[in-house]
Amino acid sequence: MMESLLYPCMTVTRMKLSLDGMWKFSFDREKTGEENHWEKGLSEYEMMPVPGSFADLYTDKKKKNYCGDFWYETDFVVPGISESKRCEKRILLRFGSVTHRVVVYVNGQRIGEHEGGFLPFVFDVTDCVYPGINRLSVKANNELNEECLPCGTVRKNKDGSLTAKPYFDFFNYSGIQRSVELLLVPNTSVEDYSYVTELVDGTAKIDLKVKLRNGEVSGDVNVSVKLIDENGKVVLEERLYNYDKESLSGKTMENKTCDFVSSEAGCVSEIECLRYTKSLSVESPFLWNVRDAHLYDIIIRVTDKTGKLLDEYTDRIGLRTVEVKGKEILVNGKPVYLKGYGKHEDFNILGRTFNYSVARRDFECMKWNGANCFRTSHYPYADEWYRMADEEGFLIIDEVPAVGMMRSTHNFVDAGTGKYTYFFETPTVSKLKNNHIQQVREMITRDKNHPSVIAFSLFNEPETTSDYAYDYFSDIFEEARKLDPEKRPLTGALEKNSSPEKCKCHPLLDFISLNRYYGWYISGGEDFEEAEGKFRDELDRWKALGVNKPFIMTEFGTDTLAGNHSLPGTMWSEEYQNDYYEMNFRVIDDYDFIQGELVWNFADFATSEGIFRVGGNKKGIFTRDRQPKSAAFVLKSRWEEL
Repeated sequence: MMESLLYPCMTVTRMKLSLDGMWKFSFDREKTGEENHWEKGLSEYEMMPVPGSFADLYTDKKKKNYCGDFWYETDFVVPGISESKRCEKRILLRFGSVTHRVVVYVNGQRIGEHEGGFLPFVFDVTDCVYPGINRLSVKANNELNEECLPCGTVRKNKDGSLTAKPYFDFFNYSGIQRSVELLLVPNTSVEDYSYVTELVDGTAKIDLKVKLRNGEVSGDVNVSVKLIDENGKVVLEERLYNYDKESLSGKTMENKTCDFVSSEAGCVSEIECLRYTKSLSVESPFLWNVRDAHLYDIIIRVTDKTGKLLDEYTDRIGLRTVEVKGKEILVNGKPVYLKGYGKHEDFNILGRTFNYSVARRDFECMKWNGANCFRTSHYPYADEWYRMADEEGFLIIDEVPAVGMMRSTHNFVDAGTGKYTYFFETPTVSKLKNNHIQQVREMITRDKNHPSVIAFSLFNEPETTSDYAYDYFSDIFEEARKLDPEKRPLTGALEKNSSPEKCKCHPLLDFISLNRYYGWYISGGEDFEEAEGKFRDELDRWKALGVNKPFIMTEFGTDTLAGNHSLPGTMWSEEYQNDYYEMNFRVIDDYDFIQGELVWNFADFATSEGIFRVGGNKKGIFTRDRQPKSAAFVLKSRWEEL
C-alpha cells in the first residue's frame, strides 16, 4: 500500500478513470468467500451502487443491519499503452474509503489490505493488470471491536448471524462509501507535498517541501513550483533543491537506488524517494481568511536533466496562519470565535455516501445562518468536504474516528453518571493504540494542506479519568505533533465524566473541547431550571483551575421533533429546543475563555434503533432533508450579531 494520499488530479502527465457504478455484491455470512475463491468471481450476487452505503437500500431488516464479511466485484478496462510508454507509467488503484476493513484482489491476486473505514488508500497495480478487461474483487468487513476505530462489539444471534453493537451514537453505515478510481501517473512523480506559511511584515513566507518518487534512476531530476493568484497572475516560479534521499521503506540512502519489494503484489522495481525544499516569499499576499477565502493554484513540475516533463501535479492552497495564544484562537494573528456545528456524513438513502448536491446544500444552510466552522464528528469526511470548505472559507476541526472508548451502547446516557468501564486497562489497548496512531497518521497526511483545517481532534468522549488513559493519549498526541508540519492545535472532545477535578487528559489539549448537555441528559424537562446553575458551577470549577487555554463547546443540544410545538415548551418540542439554546448562550456569554460554540447537531441523523431514539438522533437544527427547525432562526439571529 502506498503512503501517498494526494487528491487525484488530471494534468498533462496524469489521468484518472472513475470505477464508480453498479458492482456485483454478495453477503458472506459464513465467511467462506476466500475458501471458495470468490476473488476469482462471484457466482451468486446482486447489483450494488458504488459508492454507496448498502444498509438503507434494503427493505429487508436482516440485510439492512447485516454485520460480517461482504464482497464486491467489478470489471475495469486498462487502456492500451505501448511497451515504451508502459515503463514510464504506473497504474494505481485508489479507494476513497471502505468501511471498516478490506482486502483487495486484482485478477484473483491479493494486492493488499487496509484497516479503517474513513480514509483513502492506494495500491500500485502496475504489474498486476494488463491492457483490456481486468477483474477487481473486494472483501470488506464491518464488525466492531475494541482493537480498531470506531469501537464497539458484536453479538452473535441464535441463528448464527451477527449484530453490531456500537459504543457510539450513529448508525454503522458500511460498504465502499466513497469513489474508486484508476490512476495513471508517471513512474517518476510527486508523491506528496506540504507547506507552512509565516506572515512577516506584509509578506507570506512559505516553507515548501516536495516528496518525489524517482523511477528515473539514470540521473537527477529537477523540481520547480509555480504559484498563481486568483487573478491569474504568476506570483512566483522557482526551482526547489534536493536535500536528502531515502528508500520508500523509510531508510536514508547515500545517493543510490535500492530494490523496493512489494510483498503484496510480488513486484520488484528500483526506486528512490527524493525530498526537495525551498523557502518562498509572496509579497502583499491574498490571505485565506474566515468566510473570506482566497486561494492560489500551485503547480509542481518535475523534469529530467534535458528539460523533458516527467510529472505535473496541481492543487489549490491558502496562505494563512493558525495558533492558540492564551485564551484565544488566532487566524492570521487575529482572534476568531467559532460558530457552527458538529456534523455527520449522513443523508436519507445515501447513508454516508458523499454527494455534491447534499454537500452544497449543507454549506448553503450553514452560510445562511452565519456559521463559520464545523467538526468532522466523528471521523474524517470525504476529501471533497475539505476542498469545498477551502473554497468557502469555513474552518474545520478534523477528527479521527476515536469514538466509543467507553464500554457502553448508550454512552450518551452513561456520560455524566460517573460510570467507569476500565476501557484503557485491557489487553486490547496495545493493538488499539497502533491502529489509532495509524489513522491519525493517514488523516494528517491527507488533510495537512487544507487551509480550512485549523485543528485536529484526536478523540471524542473517551474515559479520561485514569492514568492509563493519560499514558495512552500521551503517545497519540506526541505522534500527532510530529506528523503535522504546520503544528496545528490539537484537541479532543471531553464528556461529562471528564470533570475538571477528575480528567487526566485535558493538559494534553491545546484548546479544551466540552460536550455538555445541561438541560437535556442532565436536569432536563421538569428540572430544567436547575440546568443553568449546574452548567455555571462546572465552568466555575474549570475557571478555578487557572487553565490559560481556549474552551470550545463542541456539543450541546436537545432532541427535537420538527413540527412538535407546545406552550410552555416541553421536551422534544421546538419551543424547548429554543429555550435550551437561549439558556446555554446566557451561560456561554459570561465566560470569556469560551471561544466557540459548535451545536449538536447540524441535521438529524441515523442511529441504531432504541427507545431513546425516534427514527434516529433528532438533535438537528435542520431536519435530515435539510429544512430548518425553529432553532435555526435563533442561531441565525445570534451568529449574525457575533
